[in-house]
Amino acid sequence: MSNFIKPFTVAVSLSLGLAAIAAPLSRADMGHDHGGETAAPATEMPHEGDHEGHSDHDSHEGHSGHHGALMIPEGQPVPEVVIEVSADPVSGWNLQVQTANWSFAPAAVNTASNTSEGHAHLYINGEKVTRIYGEWYHIPSLPPGEHVLTVGLNANGHEALMHEGEPIESSVEVSVPASTMTEN
Repeated sequence: MSNFIKPFTVAVSLSLGLAAIAAPLSRADMGHDHGGETAAPATEMPHEGDHEGHSDHDSHEGHSGHHGALMIPEGQPVPEVVIEVSADPVSGWNLQVQTANWSFAPAAVNTASNTSEGHAHLYINGEKVTRIYGEWYHIPSLPPGEHVLTVGLNANGHEALMHEGEPIESSVEVSVPASTMTEN
């Protein structure tokens, strides 16, 4: 990605006894193969209703399925996204979503789509957790173990943004150790 340093975050919270290592993942690391997916041309996709009734727990596999995809036209700046995650000093995790050539537009959700603004979708271990409407998002907790956090950019009409057949997204792996704290 141009203009972005590949994230590598090590966060330790001694007061919680938690440590996290978050490092960027490639598609090969995640086992995602989006080859063969077809994306819609960069035109407004028709939608029904206001989409508020749809599940925010859709699977990430085929994430462009329910709402479709919106391809970035040739010659237009391609949106970019990089995420970093660190343990919160009090509890949970803080996720930072940095973008280029694209802006969060929470007031425009469910309006006509374009490829330079919208919202993001957060997936944890391939399952959609929520929409993200700004640069920072707090994750209240993650159980011990390995977790893949993925943030994908979406247009106002919820279509996944795509470039050259690939979703515009960023992933990190978070390792949450079992608590080493003992009770007195």
